Amino acid sequence: MPGEEKARQEIDRQLEQCGWLVQDRRDMNISPGPGIAVREFPLKTGQADYLLYAGGKAIAVVDAKPEGHTLRGIEDQTAKYVVGLPEELPHYTLPLPFACESTGTVTRFTNRLDPDARSRQVFTFQRPEELLRLMNLDGQLRAKLQNMPPPETGKL
Repeated sequence: MPGEEKARQEIDRQLEQCGWLVQDRRDMNISPGPGIAVREFPLKTGQADYLLYAGGKAIAVVDAKPEGHTLRGIEDQTAKYVVGLPEELPHYTLPLPFACESTGTVTRFTNRLDPDARSRQVFTFQRPEELLRLMNLDGQLRAKLQNMPPPETGKL
């Protein structure tokens, strides 16, 4: 079994454990649950290994690579996918707000709603409810940190 196919089997398993219903593109139905992961989704900028729908709207892409592949180098490729969703498909924002890269062993996550978005390694995929929670915040953590008031130093 090729390395990327083995990684996709592990990614499928992890997505399912995190509450995503994994479907093939030809069997796509975004209604049966809170989170749907559609395999091999064609975009204007290439083919995403997975397109994630939460609450019936596209919210993230996942790029799969074989185990041992360095994920840091593929962030640019994933960034192309978040801008490639056809506008007529239901979505929260364009570009899509979230992106992941995974080997099935290592997973990186980018919250593109942050003012200085960058990927970070995570234990596993976020649940659909967590992506929706992040999507609906009035500001992301890094944005709030940038807008903190100056500290009161009078009693220091």
